Amino acid sequence: MAYASTTMIIKTTRDIIIVSDIDGTLMDHEYDLSPAIGTIKWLQQLGIPIVLCTSKTAAEVKVIRDFININDPYIVENGGAIYGSNPKTNEEWELILGRCYRDLRDVLDRLSNDIKFQLTALNDLGYKDIKKLTGLNDSQVTLALDRHWSVPFLNPPEEYQLILNNYLDLYDINIYQGNRMSHLLGRNSHKGKAVSALKKFLNKSGSSIIALGDSPNDLPLLEIADQAIVVPGVNGPNQSLINDLMRNNINYILAPAPHAKGWSFSIRKLLEEYYL
Repeated sequence: MAYASTTMIIKTTRDIIIVSDIDGTLMDHEYDLSPAIGTIKWLQQLGIPIVLCTSKTAAEVKVIRDFININDPYIVENGGAIYGSNPKTNEEWELILGRCYRDLRDVLDRLSNDIKFQLTALNDLGYKDIKKLTGLNDSQVTLALDRHWSVPFLNPPEEYQLILNNYLDLYDINIYQGNRMSHLLGRNSHKGKAVSALKKFLNKSGSSIIALGDSPNDLPLLEIADQAIVVPGVNGPNQSLINDLMRNNINYILAPAPHAKGWSFSIRKLLEEYYL
């Protein structure tokens, strides 16, 4: 399926909010988002907000927002917190949905003991190993480690991923697997809950969400969207995410190209065909 029909009902473009994952979706794994710049400017001209919704830290997202010149609110650490600013006063605000890093880091150690396998937090790795894993430079690694509401850790072997699911209720947590790392969060925080909280905070409960993601940790975001868009990698879409969407009967558009190119094409096609 290269492109699916949509069931969205939107009166004007003012009723739309774009909510997008970053890594693997808006950016490729070399951190290039240049193919999307033109569409980002086009969306701004239409007055459509672009809410970045990511596993990245607030420190990382601030750099990206400055680079692409957007001022809309942003969701960090897989829904652990939401940040924004008052457009009239520039006063910054935050909504905290997650549990603190120290608490969650203790849970990760307990899980290691429970499953008899050492789970390795990203923050426990040295800079050299993190750079090799992520492709980040030293300054970018520093921003990536500035975590407050989630604990990313190296993906364990598949058999341990399944065992971990048995402990979610015990520790009141969620674990979401990304393409390169898993993410440990408090039960009350994930991308979908963060979007719902943001709509309520902004008094935009009637707005329709176009959501874009590429991996299983984007499932909560795509589930609550009025229109879900799956952005593939160079080798095609993440099959685990596709399986989850099909299992949950979530209709979605599959972008026809990887990363920023697919992101840009899908948004333009959707808006131009149905809402402009």
